[in-house]
Amino acid sequence: MKRNILPYDPKLKLLARELRNNSTQSEIRLWQQLKGKQMMGYDFHRQKPLLKYIADFFCHELMLVIELDGYTHKFEEVQKKDESKQRALEGLGLTVLRFADIEVMQDINNVLRTITNYIYDYEESHP
Repeated sequence: MKRNILPYDPKLKLLARELRNNSTQSEIRLWQQLKGKQMMGYDFHRQKPLLKYIADFFCHELMLVIELDGYTHKFEEVQKKDESKQRALEGLGLTVLRFADIEVMQDINNVLRTITNYIYDYEESHP
């Protein structure tokens, strides 16, 4: 099966690399659970350029973006950018799951359960 190439701005590759090298604590914590196909055998990438955005985590096979929201995401301007980003990514047929940094840091099991449930639902609807 041929994989669709998702569009992205090549200028974002350098910024994505910088973000990977300067990850937040919550990104590091979640990445420890996603990397190396640990999540049910699926290959996740972090700081993945998509369109004119950078997704925190992305799995092409699942058409899934995972975004982590820190304290700055409480500001109205950032929320508007997040909404615009989410609409654009969903326009590509992607699903976006959002978690607050504090959820990852204080309740990682629930975050992982939510991702696992998404995968089960995806597998059931895409045999």
